[in-house]
Amino acid sequence: MTPIIDCHCHVYPEKIAAKAVEGIGSFYSIPMCMDGTLATLKKEAALAGIKHHIVFSVATKPSQTRSINSFIAQTVSENPQMMTGLGTLHPESEDLNGDVEHLLSLGLKGVKLHPDIQGFKIDDYRCLKIYELCEGRLPILMHTGDKRYDLSNPNRLCPVLDTFTELVVIGAHFGGWSIWEEATEKLCGYKNLYVDTSSSLYSISPDTAKRLVRAYGAEKVLFAVDYPMWKPSEEVERFKAIGLEPWEEELILWKNAVKFFSLDEKKIL
Repeated sequence: MTPIIDCHCHVYPEKIAAKAVEGIGSFYSIPMCMDGTLATLKKEAALAGIKHHIVFSVATKPSQTRSINSFIAQTVSENPQMMTGLGTLHPESEDLNGDVEHLLSLGLKGVKLHPDIQGFKIDDYRCLKIYELCEGRLPILMHTGDKRYDLSNPNRLCPVLDTFTELVVIGAHFGGWSIWEEATEKLCGYKNLYVDTSSSLYSISPDTAKRLVRAYGAEKVLFAVDYPMWKPSEEVERFKAIGLEPWEEELILWKNAVKFFSLDEKKIL
């Protein structure tokens, strides 16, 4: 059986999980499939055959940054075989340098940003310091795309990729949630951009998904569930329904993640 690594997974402390999940569901007007707790993730991952997760949460205000990063680091330390953590940053922080150093000291492997929920444009001048600090040091997993707003769409991401050429970005949701094909047309040529499959396969057809994968190249695509929005086993089924070649599936399901996040293949798989 091909091993599976989930590269896009939100986790929350149990005491706030219900509220956090409700907030996400309301923001997107999408019924949430899971409860956002670690216990449920472990149970569902086992059913889906997922061996490892890239986990994170997002700071909606600067004061949350270090506490969230500490929570993610603790969660990873308690589940080292199953999880690798990304930190969060907020562009309005008064000490971005300190936040990045704290994130690195915790052993986190990258940064998750969500412009639409955090309330900034990808190319906002307030974010330039984040990109400067992360370029060549930390990859950024960026929520990208929303037809309702103009905060995270390709016109905002392209200037950043052009300017910070050593900054590695994963554009979540095939580079543009709800504008998948438009985003792919604009973004597929960037060497410093990868994409993940999260919150996409529920809406696009297998043929469309195959076309998007091959536009970016299978070596630039990461499998991702977007827990707690979707049930992991159902996302695995949707991915396999695309009908990719076995070598493409292997790259996307685990090999790309091992290389991208410098994971210990023997320890994880």
